[in-house]
Amino acid sequence: MKYCARCGSEYEDSVQDCADCPGNPLLVSAEEMRSRGLPLPHELDQRVFVRAATAEDPFTAEAFVEVLQEANIPVLVRAGRSGVVDKLTTGNILPWWEILVPEDKAPLAIPLLEQERVQELATTDEAVQAAEEEERENEQPPAPPPAL
Repeated sequence: MKYCARCGSEYEDSVQDCADCPGNPLLVSAEEMRSRGLPLPHELDQRVFVRAATAEDPFTAEAFVEVLQEANIPVLVRAGRSGVVDKLTTGNILPWWEILVPEDKAPLAIPLLEQERVQELATTDEAVQAAEEEERENEQPPAPPPAL
């Protein structure tokens, strides 16, 4: 049997791609699943997941998930709030998204996510600076005062 390393679905040996996951990831053997620290569907998952990072928007959460998946680190994303009123009505002050990884993978995941956050902030700063420069270039000089 083969297994999807992303969702854990089990497939016949003749199948090449997971039908359930976006991008149709390749399927791997049971040995490969175990080497990646992923449980097989019929095994009880006893991993403890811990917070590796937080994200204030779904785009950042998605970027974090991609970084972790590329490093073969299992990841769960949990929404901390479901709406803008939550903080007012329930006192919930959790971030929008929690990025959770297995406890034993946290020492690998946390630096990767911190590096991704730094790169994202640098990219954002560059974009802001470029927009400000473009705005300055497009500003029209004030019209000269009318001649008397």
